[in-house]
Amino acid sequence: MKKLMLGNEAVARGAFEAGVGVVSSYPGTPSTEITENMVKYDDVYVEWAPNEKVACEVAIGASIAGARAMSCMKHVGLNVMADPVFTVSYTGVNGGLVLCVADDPGMHSSQNEQDSRHYAKASKILMLEPSDSAECKEYTKKAFELSEEFDTPVFIRLSTRVSHSQSLVEETERADKPLKDYDKNPGKYVMMPGNAVKRHVVVEERMAALRKMSDESPLNTVEENGSKIGVISAGIAYVYSKEALGDAVDYLKLGVVYPMPEQKIRDFAAKHDKIYIVEELDPVIEEFVKSLGIEVIGKSEFTLLGEYTPAMIKKVVLGIDPPEFDAIDETIPVRPPVMCAGCPHRGTFYVLKKLGLVVSGDIGCYTLGATPPLQAVDSVVCMGASVSAAHGMAKARGAEFNKKLVSVIGDSTFMHSGITGLVDIVYNKGNNTVIILDNSITGMTGHQDNPTTGYTIRKEETKQVNLVALAKSIGIDHVVVADPFDVKNFEKVVKEEVNREEPSVIIAQRPCALLPPMRKKYSGHCNITDNCKKCKMCMKLGCPAISIENDTVKIDRTQCNGCGLCTNVCPFNAIEKED
Repeated sequence: MKKLMLGNEAVARGAFEAGVGVVSSYPGTPSTEITENMVKYDDVYVEWAPNEKVACEVAIGASIAGARAMSCMKHVGLNVMADPVFTVSYTGVNGGLVLCVADDPGMHSSQNEQDSRHYAKASKILMLEPSDSAECKEYTKKAFELSEEFDTPVFIRLSTRVSHSQSLVEETERADKPLKDYDKNPGKYVMMPGNAVKRHVVVEERMAALRKMSDESPLNTVEENGSKIGVISAGIAYVYSKEALGDAVDYLKLGVVYPMPEQKIRDFAAKHDKIYIVEELDPVIEEFVKSLGIEVIGKSEFTLLGEYTPAMIKKVVLGIDPPEFDAIDETIPVRPPVMCAGCPHRGTFYVLKKLGLVVSGDIGCYTLGATPPLQAVDSVVCMGASVSAAHGMAKARGAEFNKKLVSVIGDSTFMHSGITGLVDIVYNKGNNTVIILDNSITGMTGHQDNPTTGYTIRKEETKQVNLVALAKSIGIDHVVVADPFDVKNFEKVVKEEVNREEPSVIIAQRPCALLPPMRKKYSGHCNITDNCKKCKMCMKLGCPAISIENDTVKIDRTQCNGCGLCTNVCPFNAIEKED
């Protein structure tokens, strides 16, 4: 039976059909739905891990024990996972091990545009790249087979468009894959230097075998249309090329993007007068082809930035300008990203902005605290960096700077990589104030559970990490839980904690407004009354439901959910909540 599936859903289906036994991941757009879709299959153990490194290690352990295993992440999650990834390349596998990494050209939900193909080369791990949902399923199944055949982990490289686009996928039955035998083999799996030196030899021998496999693999295909112009491409860029160029050129579609098929590329180039390399982000294919002494046209004509379009490709290869479109006379309003109406983080950033504090920020919904009108966040680097970077800022500028400085980090991100930064502050005698924005869920990636919520990915009840007890256990004596919507008290708490001569933690605790219990709790709407003095204090919240029209503040009832934050900041009691 054929079904429309997202690319991510198809990867999950492929893993299921391949007989995967264990899947461990950390949510990260655009990869999140792979693991979420694995939950549909009761035969598979699935979990959200605290971070990508842990997730990878769980999958590695399952593979060593004889199960087929998988871990999924976005491109920056691969940075967190890199430590075990480079070493599992040396150990090899027992059960097949597949690592799915989703890149984000265009940075739709990411802080950089890193190209994960570099990781395949650096770690000497086979990488496959599907171009649509059907290939997502089939390539995943093939990845498990190749993993066991060549004793290697295998990368599946996705992109936002492949992950989040739909196409037809044919479902088949799940393969019966019993656990492989487990044998004690320290020479293979204990990577101390004496063993690692020997395993490096195995890795290089494996790479030679993989290069031969790549040249012979049906995943690398040539499409001949009788043209003297050839296009070498992979993944979504191949789909764009087909849409733009049709039968006007010949194609070499790479399904194996590392190691690339040297002889197949040489043979393809020999039959064409001109070769174009069409690939988003870095010139990975281009540099390899040029290393073979083949002249090609690539990044000299195509951008290194963002996503490609069929029109862009058609202009470069065929010299055809994109069609002109009718211009719209009206000014189209911009729609910048904004925290939702009722977002619990809005009260926190309102207070921090009011107090004029330096805010070391982190990755999550609360990154939007950097946008107008709140504009409270000074820096955002990566998961967990808010805590560690603030420690560095304070050490660089002296003790008095601590009274102007706070870190903000979400509950899930704190579990991911914020704990170690807090330990560093305590251990090295810092006195920073860390605000944990506890909204009871992993919000940014679509409401996934984490160790602080008390539920597993299958909504089974489990032990819930107590953030207060955790902070105290590592040496934080002052831990305060406060509601950020009680802005007067929250301001008082922040002032007290930043002026301490020792480290402290504030847990800003209020659930995400989009969680079902909060949808029930937030009812009715807020209205502007005749007491309004047009001071526009409520506009400083940046709530999408509040706007100004003809110098009059208005509340849009279609967006307002009655959270009541605006009633707490209006100095004239001019906003009332209607039940």
